[in-house]
Amino acid sequence: QVQLVESGGGLVQAGGSVRVSCVVSERTFTLSVMGWFRQAPGKEREFIGRIRWSGGVTHYADSVKGRFTISRDSAKNTVYLQMNSLKPEDTAIYYCTASTRLPGLVTNSPAAWDYWGQGTQVTVSS
Repeated sequence: QVQLVESGGGLVQAGGSVRVSCVVSERTFTLSVMGWFRQAPGKEREFIGRIRWSGGVTHYADSVKGRFTISRDSAKNTVYLQMNSLKPEDTAIYYCTASTRLPGLVTNSPAAWDYWGQGTQVTVSS
């Protein structure tokens, strides 16, 4: 069973930066794409971005494009979410996720993803 474990996050001031990490317990070739979502209180889970294990191609939601960067370290089975120029509206629980589908079939809907981490809180103060 694949497990995803996030770390990092915490409290940061507006305009600041934080990096969240996600360690994959078992790097299998069935995991094609890694992604990040977030969920604020009272809101639906929102897609942030994703990265392919092979080739490292990334895709971002418009709300974070230019501020957030996703990267991966295959040797460490780790995916990173670097968040810069943070705003109070970025406050949420951030989730790491993985999909076993072909990359072209992975959508931005939470239903398209197979494994989820427990989430880590990021709070941005104004």
